[in-house]
Amino acid sequence: MKAALPRLVCVTGLPRAGSTFICQLLDQHPAIYSPGHSSPLFPALTGLRRELSDDDFLLAQLDQGEALVLERLRRAYQGFVAGWFAETDLPTVVDKNRGWLNQLELLVHLVPDAKLIVCVRELSQVWGSIEAQHRASVLLDFPDHTADLSQYARADRFFGPDGVVGFPLAAIEASQDYPEPLRSRLFFLVFEHLMADPKAVLAQLFGWLELPPHDVALDRLDTAPHESDSYYRLKFRHRRHATLRDPVIHDVPPRIVAELESKFEWFYKTFYPGESK
Repeated sequence: MKAALPRLVCVTGLPRAGSTFICQLLDQHPAIYSPGHSSPLFPALTGLRRELSDDDFLLAQLDQGEALVLERLRRAYQGFVAGWFAETDLPTVVDKNRGWLNQLELLVHLVPDAKLIVCVRELSQVWGSIEAQHRASVLLDFPDHTADLSQYARADRFFGPDGVVGFPLAAIEASQDYPEPLRSRLFFLVFEHLMADPKAVLAQLFGWLELPPHDVALDRLDTAPHESDSYYRLKFRHRRHATLRDPVIHDVPPRIVAELESKFEWFYKTFYPGESK
């Protein structure tokens, strides 16, 4: 029996910007299945695409019947997605991975009604959160061995084109180049707005997802085991709490704040227009 293709909502965006929290909140809705852990579904699909694209037998079949081969690939990938979530009967499922934003065209080709929630946060606070986690685990290095650098040099590395913040940040900037039908699949979730008025933001989000309203009890949130923090050397924790907590305001060196505001002026104009930072 063929598994039904679920309605897929992907959570992506910046680190330390509320992706774990929004997955927890989405899971409170009775029509949503949201495991909340960073998922290998995205790299599994792109890895399979890469492997098959180099397969000599598949390439030979392309010469004989291009349309049939492409249709087989589409069905195979869709079957993989359906099988991935076969444990739930809920109509909407959530998958969390930062890579989805760069592959929106692939995602929509496989799951035509898929949507993306893109988490953003004021950049100096993203950095401040990362550094706060580092100070709490200073006896451990970062996975990319940047603990030996100064905070300024580490920020320069992290916000670089291939950095843990810079890479998804570049994907957010590039998303403006998608045609309107694809851009309409994106919901940019501003961390500060979510924390200031979560019920209003959730009402807007559930409406955008075309789901019935649901009043989430923010003082009685369901919790589940969080994903592995040891893999990231305790630098990017994924803690879940049973109640809403006010975010910590991090003290970030003025020089780093100024450079972030200057280098990523487009980000502030897009998500924080007219706001003092």
